[in-house]
Amino acid sequence: MTDLTDSVTTVRMAHRDLVTFAAAVFADRGVPTERAHIAAEALCYGDLAGMASHGTANLTRLYLPAIDEGRIDPAATPEVLADTGAAVLLDGKRALGLWSATDALDLAANRARETGIAMVSVRNATHFGCAGFHTGRLAQRHFVSLLASNCGRQRIARAPGGRPAVLGTNPLSVASPTGRHHPYVLDMSTTVVPTGRIRAAHRAGQAIPEGWLEDADGRAVTDPGALDRREGYLRWLGGDPATGAYKGYGLGLLVEVLAALVPGAGLGPEPAALTGDGGPTGSDDDIGFVALVVAPGALRPIGDFLDQADGMFSTLLDCPRQDEDRAVSYPGWHEAEQAARSAADGVDLPVERYRELRDLAAQRGLDLPRTGGVQ
Repeated sequence: MTDLTDSVTTVRMAHRDLVTFAAAVFADRGVPTERAHIAAEALCYGDLAGMASHGTANLTRLYLPAIDEGRIDPAATPEVLADTGAAVLLDGKRALGLWSATDALDLAANRARETGIAMVSVRNATHFGCAGFHTGRLAQRHFVSLLASNCGRQRIARAPGGRPAVLGTNPLSVASPTGRHHPYVLDMSTTVVPTGRIRAAHRAGQAIPEGWLEDADGRAVTDPGALDRREGYLRWLGGDPATGAYKGYGLGLLVEVLAALVPGAGLGPEPAALTGDGGPTGSDDDIGFVALVVAPGALRPIGDFLDQADGMFSTLLDCPRQDEDRAVSYPGWHEAEQAARSAADGVDLPVERYRELRDLAAQRGLDLPRTGGVQ
């Protein structure tokens, strides 16, 4: 029988169908139904919004292996360890971060309605995907939020001037309502790129730009496979110390303090980091993350806040352009535009990923929805 995907490069699927399938996969691995759906929404947001390195590419490469190896407990429920009202400490119990990060932000938002600001701090957590998915949800509910995570004891970046790897990519997201416009959603690693971008280039057989990785002596590395061979170190946002690497490094440490040191999660900069050859090492287990939420409506009339936010972001969008073909925007705007297009027209998956999902469906006796076409 002829495989219809043999002569195409992408396969288009309806976003809702992709979410339904991903939810079925998680439920098949033991994630409760409601949580499986939240996790699927978070996972597929990467494909929806144009951040494919954090989308369904991670289903078979990250989440399912971690579940099968026992590094993620699909049935776990986080446990409250301390609760002061405006601040909560949770043991994540290795629950799937794709839903537990949203749950932590929702808890913080519920508290912030009363206190104006609230924090949920989590240890023993796992990878939560696109941080901006989780914070963006709260922006639509008129909250300002921050979500930041360390990488447990995974070490792939060095302190400026140091030889051993001591920190992970330490991503963070901040989101805010903007009045009539798409929410402001900053979603970034504190290294120059996340590891997903490098591994995506490796799978595609593409070189990476100079400035993403460096070797043990600080020389540029353009082979993306060097990361997983433990021959390449991620560079900090800002590049060289002379051009701002200390700022990226400082932000990485800020995340390590707030997200891991405060709750007592696994740390990158531990004495063990100074043993061995100092190369990139470790797995992202015992992650720590912090969910911080501000409720402007608890401090001032929410209408006044939204009107002022509208004016602020309208000013940015109305800025005269240096290049008439390139509009001025802000973080989150382009992703929201892409998400709207993909929601209406379908999500384009590389044919290799579609085949992975098709094979997974066959192996587990699941239904992969019909595609919306091939290209």
